[in-house]
Amino acid sequence: MPLRVGFIGLGIMGKPMARHILESGYPLTVHNRSRAAVDELVALGATAAGSPAEVARATDVVVTCLPDGPDVEAVATGAHGIAEGIGAGSVYVDMSTISPVTTKRVAAAIAAAGATMLDAPVSGGQIGAQNATLAIMVGGDEAAFERVRPLLQTMGKNIVYIGPSGSGQIAKAANQIVVGLTHEAVAEALVLAAKAGVDPARVVQAISGGAARCWALENRAPRLLRRDFQPGFYSSYHLKDLGIALEAAGSVGAVLPATALVRELYRSLVSKGYGKEDHSAVVRIVEDLSQVEVRGGEQA
Repeated sequence: MPLRVGFIGLGIMGKPMARHILESGYPLTVHNRSRAAVDELVALGATAAGSPAEVARATDVVVTCLPDGPDVEAVATGAHGIAEGIGAGSVYVDMSTISPVTTKRVAAAIAAAGATMLDAPVSGGQIGAQNATLAIMVGGDEAAFERVRPLLQTMGKNIVYIGPSGSGQIAKAANQIVVGLTHEAVAEALVLAAKAGVDPARVVQAISGGAARCWALENRAPRLLRRDFQPGFYSSYHLKDLGIALEAAGSVGAVLPATALVRELYRSLVSKGYGKEDHSAVVRIVEDLSQVEVRGGEQA
């Protein structure tokens, strides 16, 4: 008999992730602040619940995918939260990106209820969620990880157990450093080309075949050249994630100077009203500094 699964947080990432779980044959109970996504999944065979506690009482594994640490704490340990309803031996899998400190605090509350928490943040954005190709990095009890591994495989392809509680969040912070700095590097490269009067699209075509080849260059630069900043991942979320990385670095004495600089560029982007655009929109700030706009030519 398959595990009974609950899913809380049916946003840009969570809804397709929950759908993959349902389509893989797991009995699914869902809860969300807004009702439309719940109704959509109920129409596909899921069961609606009125609170996180109700989700936890009805399931063996509870999954959350929420915007930030305060949201996770409210859902997990607040009034009518997961900790109120979760049963002994159950597993709580948090797939949000939050501070490792918050993760450990919530994990302690879940352990006090007799259950186990895994931190399992993801990378791959909306496209990865839709295609079930997410990278999933997991911290917490390894036996609990093995128990839910088949469930995680319905949502992702590269699933790695990292280590004890909080380790998954450290891995995600590292991921967001690389992604954020890469987006900024692509932005600087294309601004240089545009300012020098060179077709940025031809530059993308040329450097994509060499050592500069990367995900951001292949998957975001063509959209950037078309001025298409529809979100695969919100800029405001990336600002939050870089803050988490710097907080984690401060707690262990790691010095991340480039991360601190790029965090400020994302802060500027969000303050200008672009927080709901894709994180590749950081190019807007680099463009402002150089008084040029990047657009592609016939090769874009």
